[in-house]
Amino acid sequence: MAALPIYPWRLAPEGLATLRQLRAKGLRPGGQDVVAQIERPRRRRPPLVGYLYRVELAKPVRPMTPAKRAALAKANRARRTCPQCCTDAGYVIPTSLGMCAPCAYPDEQAAA
Repeated sequence: MAALPIYPWRLAPEGLATLRQLRAKGLRPGGQDVVAQIERPRRRRPPLVGYLYRVELAKPVRPMTPAKRAALAKANRARRTCPQCCTDAGYVIPTSLGMCAPCAYPDEQAAA
């Protein structure tokens, strides 16, 4: 496979866009391959890399169907439900804790 062209930050040619730029225009890559990459330099760390796609080959974003909307709501509800006390925490439960804050730190909640 040939190496991808690499462009400096903000100097990519017209007609190429990142995933976020495509999404802002209501587009998606539509199965096309990455055609280039863009690099943003950082001090003392490796550069940030973004992949570029051709805008003219991009396709419109698929519309959200009622079934997709219901599945997304169910998945988000599951991320907010504490497996310990089975209540909706009102926020996405951190995977590092694996449960809501009152269940993870019961002593601190009792003292407050």
